Amino acid sequence: MTARSEDDESRGVAAGDGPRVAVVGPGAIGASIAAAVQRGGARPVLCGRTALERLVVEPDGGDPVVVPGPVLTDPGEAGGPADLVLLAVKSHQTAAAGPWLQALTRPGTVVVVLQNGVEQRRLVAPLAPGAVILPSVVWFPAESLAPGRVRLRGELHLTLPAEPAAPGVAALLGAGGVRVELAEDFTTATWRKLALNAIAGLTVLAGRRSGMYRRPDIASLARVLAVECLAVARAEGADLPEAVADELIATLAAYPEDLGSSILFDREAGRALEWDARNGVITRLGAHHGIPTPVSDVIVPLLAAASGD
Repeated sequence: MTARSEDDESRGVAAGDGPRVAVVGPGAIGASIAAAVQRGGARPVLCGRTALERLVVEPDGGDPVVVPGPVLTDPGEAGGPADLVLLAVKSHQTAAAGPWLQALTRPGTVVVVLQNGVEQRRLVAPLAPGAVILPSVVWFPAESLAPGRVRLRGELHLTLPAEPAAPGVAALLGAGGVRVELAEDFTTATWRKLALNAIAGLTVLAGRRSGMYRRPDIASLARVLAVECLAVARAEGADLPEAVADELIATLAAYPEDLGSSILFDREAGRALEWDARNGVITRLGAHHGIPTPVSDVIVPLLAAASGD
């Protein structure tokens, strides 16, 4: 892709030929998306903390996809701005990714934020002045098996807000097999996912995977947590009535018993946890709106302590 004018920007990243695409954070989500970018015909620039020669993504029921490296570890080696940056670091790692964003963005670069949470623009925009920030909802499960090796456990599926830059991103990623929905009501979509993420915090405290949601006692606790999350979501403008809590619990109970969450994997590995973007935000915004969040008020300090914060 060549440099774009403001008119080009309104047509999204599909404007021009040969877009330069960078993936920052080639973990489970980033590697899965990098594989899709490659399948779509663009070789992604891989940027991370650990030098690797390649990435290998292993879809359940499909053939492995090898993404050639190297994974760069020095922003000074980025080679200049990209047309599209796919930011796949955890929310609490966003500030540390700032040097990458400075090296890879210019006015008009599109940055798709592949993170959990509802505060993606607030966190990323200051680090990429002039860039077009597109938040996203990531719906697919992926698990890191080893450095540079990822198991993809479902269909690649994203939701983006229906904004001018989004169709070009959808076209580029769609060419590599990603199902991308453009949501007019992105607030509702992102808060629905946040409710699932918040409930997943219970797996950290229990040390168990998704099979635990089939226990009636855990399902009952998860529903109470979902209800308070949905109350905060409605105060933030989401169209999520209380009855959605039952849908969320049914979804969790239907997951494979061994399906885990990234926050559980981080806990098992002794890494810092993404607790604030997934759970802390509920207590913060609940307090702002005067909405009681008694379950979150208990869970959040326990998650923070488990993270070492």
